[in-house]
Amino acid sequence: MARLLDWEAKERHAPPGVPARPAPLNRRSVGVILAGAVILWALAQAGLFGGEVVNPGGWPLVLRFLRAGLHPERNPAFLRLVFRAALVTLAYAVSGATLSTLFGFVGGVLASEVWWRAVMPSRGGGRRWSGYRTPWLVVRGGLALPRAIHEIIWGLFFVNILGLTPLTAILAIAIPFGAITAKVFSEILDETPRRPLDALLNSGVSPLQALVYGLLPQAFPNLLSYAFYRLECSIRAAAVLGIIGAGGLGYEIFLSLQSLRYEQMWTLFFALFLLSGLTDFWSGLLRRRMGVANRLALNLPAGKRRKIAPPRRDAVVSISLVAAAGLVTFSFWYLRPDFTQLLAPRTTRLLAGVIRDSFPPDFGNGGTGELFALSAQTLAMSILAMSGAGLLGILLSFPAARNVSLPDGGGGWVRRASGMGMLLAVRTLLLVARAIPAPIWALILMFVLFPG
Repeated sequence: MARLLDWEAKERHAPPGVPARPAPLNRRSVGVILAGAVILWALAQAGLFGGEVVNPGGWPLVLRFLRAGLHPERNPAFLRLVFRAALVTLAYAVSGATLSTLFGFVGGVLASEVWWRAVMPSRGGGRRWSGYRTPWLVVRGGLALPRAIHEIIWGLFFVNILGLTPLTAILAIAIPFGAITAKVFSEILDETPRRPLDALLNSGVSPLQALVYGLLPQAFPNLLSYAFYRLECSIRAAAVLGIIGAGGLGYEIFLSLQSLRYEQMWTLFFALFLLSGLTDFWSGLLRRRMGVANRLALNLPAGKRRKIAPPRRDAVVSISLVAAAGLVTFSFWYLRPDFTQLLAPRTTRLLAGVIRDSFPPDFGNGGTGELFALSAQTLAMSILAMSGAGLLGILLSFPAARNVSLPDGGGGWVRRASGMGMLLAVRTLLLVARAIPAPIWALILMFVLFPG
């Protein structure tokens, strides 16, 4: 450690005008070493250094699966089944995304620092400032639990309470996505310029009115953009919930996979690609028309975002908002969820039984040791998945970028045609990769990988 500090001291006292020689062991190199050690630990924890991982006997099934994509099932009766399943999946996604947006808006306001600063303004002392932080941190901490539980776990929970009903799938999407949306909405509100809000508050306007008239108009385009992104995520979640019997494309994919009818699977996949692709196109079109930041810019501090044109009235935006309202109305009408189930005596009795049986926690025969071992496996899988996703994202981001594949003023028509082909191919690959839910990918990978 002393040697490290000595190197850093030499780096700081380099002669003027001469670039300092970086120390062999500095914060960056230590970080890289630690990251490599964590990845190696995750690989060992996942069992990749011991035992067989790849199942060679599964490659014929993979080839058969890929060949089936060249001639998907086109039977008219099956196509009608796919259409009905796609409607169910879309209705689940739209209904769940609508409720999650409503939950997220309310939770986002309550989880935003700007709201609590307006409600409990500082009056010249640190004690008042710490007072507003208490409810703010309580709300943010409370939102961590629902978003930490996967939607399929919520689905299994509500199946035990409500049964296999449309309300089960809608709530399984709305609750975790609502908590995630609340977190992002709160960050958008906190990063929105506050001068109009402060002016209204200083003039004696109530915090709620000041928020509605001074902050929301500026934040609305980014809030709407993220709401459409959540719709695309809800489509994948609705497909996942089909595995537990909720119906839709996911349920039909699971049935076709069980019977090894790969041609049917690809037809269902194409329907899922179409839903995800149209949603992504619609969201991107709205962002461009409204002049809002893209998804990556939403995660940047307000001062680092690219300056964008102010929102303007646009026919496409108006038509899209009307179409979205119609789609929400159709989805709830098509599914007809019975919200009175939430207040039924049977629901209350079953929910009370679940809560009663949950305490005290049962750690099983293995005790806390087994719990920590399973937690380590989960952490290792998360680290490997995150590392692999980051590496693939970096590699594919260049050919998927328009300014790389189609540079301005560069090359002739052959260069532009090849660049457009590469751009479409990579973006199609990315659409396929993200449209298929993770559990479906896991089932497919079981063809060539041993369980683990």
